[in-house]
Amino acid sequence: MATIIGIAGGTASGKTTVASKIYEATKQKGSVVMLRLDDYYKSHDEMSFDERRKINFDHPDAYDVNLLISQIKDLLDGKSIQRPTYDFNNHTRSNIYETLCPANVIIIEGIMTFAIKEIRDLCNIKIFVDTPDDIRFIRRLERDIKYRSRTYDSVIKQYLDTVRPMHMAFVEPSKCYSDIIIPTGGENEIAIDIIVSKITNLL
Repeated sequence: MATIIGIAGGTASGKTTVASKIYEATKQKGSVVMLRLDDYYKSHDEMSFDERRKINFDHPDAYDVNLLISQIKDLLDGKSIQRPTYDFNNHTRSNIYETLCPANVIIIEGIMTFAIKEIRDLCNIKIFVDTPDDIRFIRRLERDIKYRSRTYDSVIKQYLDTVRPMHMAFVEPSKCYSDIIIPTGGENEIAIDIIVSKITNLL
């Protein structure tokens, strides 16, 4: 049976960096796959672009949890999956899929990894990346403008309207479910090395 490692944390906390560093450090030791919760946003092809822009993407209901759980179970059953990818510029699922084969370790990362019970209950090891709010906001502002075609005003509005309220309502409370808390995200090399050692032993 594969070991499932969940990685959660607020927006731009560094959880993707942590997950990527763990993945890169362990993939040479054995089979490891990574699932990004962001790739499992509901597609909403029936909506116009303007309608999709108004969706609250920081609420648990924004995710296609059934698809994610189904694909995790397929991996656990020894089946390959077609992992979706999400187009953040157009607020919809892209037509690009990646084939992932079954692995000894499955890494799941996303802000709602522990807030959504069905996902949380599948995780054998739960890691929460804890980064100060001001640092996270600056990182998100830079990321969304540079890589996701957002404007300065739109990032601030979304942060105040949904990101911060949803963080306080769902993400921050989910920290209590974690086994390990990593301060400052991907810059915490000591914590990452300890986790890599644990995963290497599992592999």
